[in-house]
Amino acid sequence: MTEMTSHERFKRMFEHREADRVPITDHPWDGTIRRWRREGMGEGTAWEDYFGTDKVAGIGADNSPRYPVKVLEETDEYTVETTAFGIKMRNWRHSGGVPEFLDYTITDPDSWAEAKKRMRPDRDRIDWDFLSENYPKWREEGAWVTALLWFGYDITHSWAIGMRRMLEAMALRPEWVTDMFEHFLEVEIELFEMILDEGYEFDEVFWYDDMGYKGTTFFSLDMYRNLLRPYHRRAADWAHSKGAKVRLHSCGCVRPFIPDLIDVGVDMLNPIEVKAGMEPTELKAEFGDRLGFHGGLNAVYFEKPEKLWDEMRRVVPVMKEGGGYLASSDHSVPDNVSHDEFAEFVRLAKELGSYE
Repeated sequence: MTEMTSHERFKRMFEHREADRVPITDHPWDGTIRRWRREGMGEGTAWEDYFGTDKVAGIGADNSPRYPVKVLEETDEYTVETTAFGIKMRNWRHSGGVPEFLDYTITDPDSWAEAKKRMRPDRDRIDWDFLSENYPKWREEGAWVTALLWFGYDITHSWAIGMRRMLEAMALRPEWVTDMFEHFLEVEIELFEMILDEGYEFDEVFWYDDMGYKGTTFFSLDMYRNLLRPYHRRAADWAHSKGAKVRLHSCGCVRPFIPDLIDVGVDMLNPIEVKAGMEPTELKAEFGDRLGFHGGLNAVYFEKPEKLWDEMRRVVPVMKEGGGYLASSDHSVPDNVSHDEFAEFVRLAKELGSYE
């Protein structure tokens, strides 16, 4: 089989058809990329080009309340700053991962009402210069183009009101929660309609919505169905009406939600977090005829490369059968992964993921 473009590979995986090989993609931390440059990758080269992973391009739009962004404190270890969503947070300078969220502007329905007034679908929320400069190149290179939506449980608790406040509100103030879900999503859809009207198309719609942790979900299936599922369906229906596929990122153990996710229209699930209880080969056997999978390679094993290679030999041949699989770790690539170790990760994924 001749070598395919990333777009051709992704398309076939979503259609549950075999390609020349499975697509390979991942998310290295900034510190990981700095390490790889020191270890031989050098400056000025995109890590995807250097290691030969697949090309994925993203289109975003700003649906934030546009609160002032300010740097409040800087040290050698961290920066404390405010965000457009009104959060005060600490970002670590020399390590990757999630920032520390310190304070929030949106704390109740009244402060939400004020934020909501600031969240309007204006054209200046889209980086038109970025699109005009990069979109032709993406298509020429055969990249897979993603539209990133910003809404849902995870985005709202992380970037708007805080986790404890969110979970309490889901139980005690559900109408506030659904109003936030709805407004975040509707502003995004209106912005992406503007993008489509200008001739910029996307191959999939993707959103982050972590709904689980180790062994279980953050909230019940009934709560998912009553509060969040209608907005997942709204997003999926809109994506499909535009001819786009749907890929959902949800860390943790979300297995109880999978039949509902399939029903609302999710085409592919990521990241299949093994350490949380998501065994990829079992999920493939149960749901693989109706759902694609992205991830499922235990990032914990990056600390023990030989164990990771054995895990890849166990998992990838099963997951690639009949298409429906994108190869990557089940989280991201931390800065303890060397240049040579990641090069072997990619090489082995290509070897095991080949259909020839």
